[in-house]
Amino acid sequence: MPEGVLQPRLEGSVSLPDGRRLGFAEFGVPEGTPIIWLHGTPGARRQVPPEARRLAVSEKLRIIGVDRPGIGSSTPHLYGSIADHVADLRVLMDRLGIDEASVIGLSGGGPYALAAGAGLAGRVKAVAVLGGVAPTVGDDAIGGGLVSLGKRLAPVISRTRGALGAGITGAIRLAKPLASPALDAYARFSPEGDRRLLNRPEFKAMFLDDLLNGSRKQFSAPLSDVLLFSRHWGFELAEVSVPVGWWHGDCDHIVPYDHGRHVVSRLPDAEFHPLAGESHLGGLDVEAQIFEFLANPAR
Repeated sequence: MPEGVLQPRLEGSVSLPDGRRLGFAEFGVPEGTPIIWLHGTPGARRQVPPEARRLAVSEKLRIIGVDRPGIGSSTPHLYGSIADHVADLRVLMDRLGIDEASVIGLSGGGPYALAAGAGLAGRVKAVAVLGGVAPTVGDDAIGGGLVSLGKRLAPVISRTRGALGAGITGAIRLAKPLASPALDAYARFSPEGDRRLLNRPEFKAMFLDDLLNGSRKQFSAPLSDVLLFSRHWGFELAEVSVPVGWWHGDCDHIVPYDHGRHVVSRLPDAEFHPLAGESHLGGLDVEAQIFEFLANPAR
C-alpha cells in the first residue's frame, strides 16, 4: 500500500462555542464509517498506528484523531471533569457532519471514551478501550498503578501547571534531535511486548511524528489529564449504556491488568479481551479485532 496512505488525509480544527478550538486529524476515506480515536497520555491527534491507518482505507473507515485541550491545535483548557469533554466531542461531530460514530480510547484516552459512551449514548454506538485508566475516586475507584502516583502529585501540578507545561514544551523543542534515541532507550527498558512494537520502524515513526507534531506549540494536556484522573470523572461507570470492548495486556507496567478487569466488571455491557504476554501498547497491535468489534458490538 502506498506510503501516502499513512499520512493524515485531512488536518484542521473546529471552533467551540466558548471560542476555543479543537484539533483533529483524519485517516481513511471521507465517506467511511466514522471512528473517533482518543489518544493516550501523552499523545496527540496522530497517535493512530500504521495498521489502523491502512485498515481505514481497505475497510472504508473514517478515523478522526482528536487533540485534547493543551496539545497540538487544541486551545489549552482544564475541564471541571472528564465528562465535560463530551460537549466538545458533540460539537466536533456536528462540525464534521457525523451523526453516529464509535469511539476508541488508548490508555489515558480510555476515560474520555467511556465518558462519550455515557454522555453521547444516542450518537456513540460502541466504545473500545485499550489499556485504559481506571477511576481513582468514588464508588468505581481502584487503587495502585501510576495513576495513584499522579493523584498524590495532583496538588503540586494544580499549583504549577502553567509553568510546568511551558517548561515541558520548551524542553521537548530543545530535545527534538534526541527524540529518536530517547524512544529507543525507553524501549530497551520496556517489557518485551512494548519493546517489540517500538522497534518496528513505522510504529516508532508514528510515535515520534505524533509527539513532535503535537508538542510543537504546547504540551500542557498530559498535566490536565493527571489532574482529571485524580478527580471524580463526572459520571458513573453504570451510566455507560453502549457496548464496550476492553483490551488489556496481562504484563501491562503502566495500568495494572486488574484495573481493566475491575472497570469491565462495573460496566453494564462490556467484554474483556486479555492480551497474553502483552504490555501497555498491546492493544495497538490488534486493530482488526477491535474494528470487527466496533462494527458488530452486539453479541
